[in-house]
Amino acid sequence: MEMNQYLSIFIDEANDHLQSLNENMLRLEQEPEDISIVQVIFRSAHTLKGMSATMGFEDLASLTHEMENVLDLVRNNQLKMNEVIFDALFKCLDSLEGMVQDVVGGGDGKADVSDLVEQLKAIVRGDVGGSSGKSSASSPPNDAPLVATEMLLDQYQLSILEQSVDNGLRVFHIEVIVREDCVLKAVRAYMVFEVLERNGEVIKSHPSVQDIEQDKFERSFSVYYISHIDEDQLKKSISGVSEIEEVKIMAVDRSSLAELDQSKQRENEATVQAIQSAREIAAAAAAAPQAAAQPASQAASAETAKKAPAAPAKAAGAAAAGGRTIRVDIERLDKLMNLFSELLIDRVRLEQLASEVRRNDLTETVEHMARVSSDLQNIVLKLRMVPVESVFNRFPRMVRDLAKSLDKKVDLVITGAETELDRTVIDEIGDPLVHLIRNSVDHGVESIADRAAAGKPETGTVQLRAFHSGNHVFIEIEDDGKGINRDKVLDTAVKRGVVTPEAGKKLTDEEVYMLLFAPGFSTADKISDISGRGVGLDVVKSKIESLGGQVTVTSAFGHGSTFSIQLPLTLSIISAMLVKLGSEKYAFPLSSIVETAAIRREQIRELHGNRVIEFRKSIIPVVSLAELLECPDYRDDEEAETEMLVVRKGDKLAAVLVEDFISQSEIVLKTLGKYLTNIPFVSGATILGDGQVALIVDPNSLIK
Repeated sequence: MEMNQYLSIFIDEANDHLQSLNENMLRLEQEPEDISIVQVIFRSAHTLKGMSATMGFEDLASLTHEMENVLDLVRNNQLKMNEVIFDALFKCLDSLEGMVQDVVGGGDGKADVSDLVEQLKAIVRGDVGGSSGKSSASSPPNDAPLVATEMLLDQYQLSILEQSVDNGLRVFHIEVIVREDCVLKAVRAYMVFEVLERNGEVIKSHPSVQDIEQDKFERSFSVYYISHIDEDQLKKSISGVSEIEEVKIMAVDRSSLAELDQSKQRENEATVQAIQSAREIAAAAAAAPQAAAQPASQAASAETAKKAPAAPAKAAGAAAAGGRTIRVDIERLDKLMNLFSELLIDRVRLEQLASEVRRNDLTETVEHMARVSSDLQNIVLKLRMVPVESVFNRFPRMVRDLAKSLDKKVDLVITGAETELDRTVIDEIGDPLVHLIRNSVDHGVESIADRAAAGKPETGTVQLRAFHSGNHVFIEIEDDGKGINRDKVLDTAVKRGVVTPEAGKKLTDEEVYMLLFAPGFSTADKISDISGRGVGLDVVKSKIESLGGQVTVTSAFGHGSTFSIQLPLTLSIISAMLVKLGSEKYAFPLSSIVETAAIRREQIRELHGNRVIEFRKSIIPVVSLAELLECPDYRDDEEAETEMLVVRKGDKLAAVLVEDFISQSEIVLKTLGKYLTNIPFVSGATILGDGQVALIVDPNSLIK
């Protein structure tokens, strides 16, 4: 198999591990004493290192290796996490993400990580973050070397060390540090190796002997060494070489080697699993026609399967689970969706013909086909759907970094992360959300001092939530900050010529807030590199509208703001209620309907010029669909009794008057094309079983 066939697997797996690392690092920052979290982080870093080395991305592998060294000390209680270590590891994660993105873009994944590597090595040596970070109670004897080179041993080298210990020979891990002012490091290293070879045998060196001879190392190198002399003699012999600053020697026993052996096995299992997974994916891709008939639990996971971020590493027995998902090109899913849409139209037509012909065998066959196609439909509907969690997961880390840089305290509360959206929308919505959240943290949430002066908790809250409503998904970003200054926004808009003073006086609060989305508009006293109210918000609005969505803003000055994004599900097939208005038929998405009922004319009341009705001990507005859509041959105000649909948008309800209900049906959602855009109250059209076209009503547009 060619390497590029492994590349997509590497990229997906690397992104999963990076997401897991970010999430668990944030958890660890809240609970720095929880070693179980450190274990999870260590395993993710270890697996990522093995994958990177297998693929030949050396910079990725070397950086994750140094991260492992730090984490290994933490999990063995030899080092305590502190702010310096957290910041260094988070910088490493940013660098790793940058290198993976370079690979995604066709690059070689290389980056200058020397500063980060040196910073991590300094942490391992205890030079950074205070020596008090190390736990003296648990430190190994003789100031044991802390460079975790054990992962570099292969199985053959491990077996040699084990046999040597069993035969009574002494096995050591030695780290030699050359003086900083040493001019000829390679010569001094050569002299050390001469001393070692006179008294025993070097099994493994890090860096390699060739690199050391060519001066390709910093100030230190380490070896695994078998000798017949004791530790004190060995240390004295090596220290006798001039310009050697320090020698660290740690005796290696059978239990240490057993642990190294287990670590090596885990690394081998990770590599074998990645290769096995690649082979199975390739085999599944070759058998794509058969894969289409897989059960829903397997096929639906083709595009959406994601690892649980805090889950422990897979056991060896779970390796077979890697073959239970396949990755499918999104264009194939589009074709499958379109073909099934046509099949559904024919199914509805067949059901109508069967009811007219009234032959039992035909009716039974059509009913069986309907049941089978319903099951198939459930699979098809889920194939392209991805939880917004895949986008939301990146924001806790971003908010943490922003709050730290702004010297603020901010909690990000995420709800509805399981809400699903079409994959194409998921891919595009990330950047607008990034900008809006940065905007809320920067200009929405006040500083600690300002919040205290306003009588608010010093920790601000940004809520990110998602929920379904009809055939739309709503994503809201709400902060409990200072809100939007309406007068300041309007004054700025007038000064910049966005609106005239006369027109500005007639604008509602919501219309004034929408001026924030005018190109180049900003109310910020100074422009920051983080965000600015209006700087780039026009781009946010354009991106959301290009996805068929819209954005609205509400705010209470002094209390906070809410940015609400409405996005289409972009499903090809939805469950709908068909209704009748005179000679015309319309469809309402079933997911937005709360209840249906018949009402009498006298039940409708007038309140402040608006028609309302009592529903479940609350008052809700009444909407005439015939009036809104200018129905030519039906008027509900002429009827003594009419039918009513109660529809929902979030927590708001409205009653929609219609002439009659036809049936509940599965309909194929078709766009109206580029010539019929932005038609009020209509989100698309469908072809019914008898060939007629019915418009699909957007319930969200009926509720203000």
